[in-house]
Amino acid sequence: MEGKGPSIELIDVSKSYREGNRTHGVLVDASTTILPGERVAILGPSGSGKSTLLNLVSGIDQPDKGNVIVGGVDIGTLSEKDRTLFRRETIGFVFQFFNLLPTLTALENLLLPLELTNEQGKLAEAKARRLLEAVELGDRADTFPDRLSGGEQQRIAIARALIHGPGLLLADEPTGNLDEDTGKLVVSLLEELVSSAGATLIVVTHARALAERMDRVLRVDRGRLVEA
Repeated sequence: MEGKGPSIELIDVSKSYREGNRTHGVLVDASTTILPGERVAILGPSGSGKSTLLNLVSGIDQPDKGNVIVGGVDIGTLSEKDRTLFRRETIGFVFQFFNLLPTLTALENLLLPLELTNEQGKLAEAKARRLLEAVELGDRADTFPDRLSGGEQQRIAIARALIHGPGLLLADEPTGNLDEDTGKLVVSLLEELVSSAGATLIVVTHARALAERMDRVLRVDRGRLVEA
């Protein structure tokens, strides 16, 4: 599936963490290539390194060894400032716990990423309102997150992740806090928006039904990435 999104290449990536006096290896020589516009699910038990993988792809974390290349850019060679700018321009995030700012309305939550890229005013607001309509929440623009259901909050979170037009969307257990029917609705909207944008999508999930809707499924197995 070709899209405008970046390709992603992991080359012999290893990552470990200190736990007291022990070193816990999470990823060990993990390698894979994800094509532009491809939709990939990452499966694996809790603690296997799925979320670590997203942190490495986004440049939030750095590998102990190996290379993470996003759209031809080896993000390990970037300074912390440049990694932050790269992430802000290139990547959108959807989290299991929504991470909406409680003191901002739905509309204001969407406008915040645009402010970070200096998009403001009527054009920014029009873009945000169009995206609220796309996730079927155009009538909830002035509503605060605590007045929204879990499914509505996650749809706002998806809209926020996509509003700045990122080529890459990373989703960490996006349906983990939702009931089955709401999860299906959220996944359908996510797929539709990602497909129309031509973005590359990586979804970490425990849900086999969600994984099977992706183009490809990878599993973290003893620190490595294997085809599931």
